[in-house]
Amino acid sequence: MLAAGVDVGSTTSKAVIIDDDRRIVGTSLLQTGANVVRAAESAFREALRAARAEDTDVGFVVGTGYGRYKIHFGDAQVTEISCHARGAKTLYPGTRTIIDIGGQDTKAILVAENGDVVDFCMNDKCAAGTGRFLESAAAVLDIPMDELGPLSLSGQEGVQVTNVCTVFVESEIMSHLAAGRKMEDILRAVHSSIASRTIALARRVGTDPEITFTGGVSKNIGMVQGIEQRLGTKLNVHAQSQHMGALGAAIYAMERAERGGREMKERTPQEVAAQ
Repeated sequence: MLAAGVDVGSTTSKAVIIDDDRRIVGTSLLQTGANVVRAAESAFREALRAARAEDTDVGFVVGTGYGRYKIHFGDAQVTEISCHARGAKTLYPGTRTIIDIGGQDTKAILVAENGDVVDFCMNDKCAAGTGRFLESAAAVLDIPMDELGPLSLSGQEGVQVTNVCTVFVESEIMSHLAAGRKMEDILRAVHSSIASRTIALARRVGTDPEITFTGGVSKNIGMVQGIEQRLGTKLNVHAQSQHMGALGAAIYAMERAERGGREMKERTPQEVAAQ
């Protein structure tokens, strides 16, 4: 029996298919674009192809992410907070704090030893400190996104990026360039600024010893090292870190399928923590 989780985010849509041993057998990752319904369907179909399976092989589908209610073929929905917690605890059982940086928001999640969400906070009012912030820097400097992290590691301290607005940071970067600052030094400052904001958010819920970093920005080595240096500890960063929410959704789906399809009402993290 297979189960699937589909995570429709503001920037990318991901799907994960697992077997009844909780092993990942298929994944997908694509841009969400303007048509959320189509993105969800395409992500699911691509993961099915990767798993060499048909939709009839999947016993249950759980949707998550901001577009979870647009996953019309899904059987239930679970918040991305709960799904990231479940995915992180599955891959790293010792996880107590989760830092998730996506395309347009940043989340810090505190989980109990049993995996239940204890507390969380998120920056969802502004794209500062998110993937969109890094995209703006890449656009101004005219370099690919996957080169940002490595280039930032070769930069020197001394440049300050103080703007918290994704729009105005472009002007600040242009000012540094006009002043003759090196691209690497500017990128180091951009990554330092994001790392500082992220840690401030995480400390509001607590940074317990084992921390797992999830979301698309976790693929950026500059961000990983920037946060690690400030926290003084290593982060768990899995090869499937960008799929963590979809993995958690797939695990919820498998549990539902194993229970024979009893009603699964979406629970908020506060409801989970109150149990």
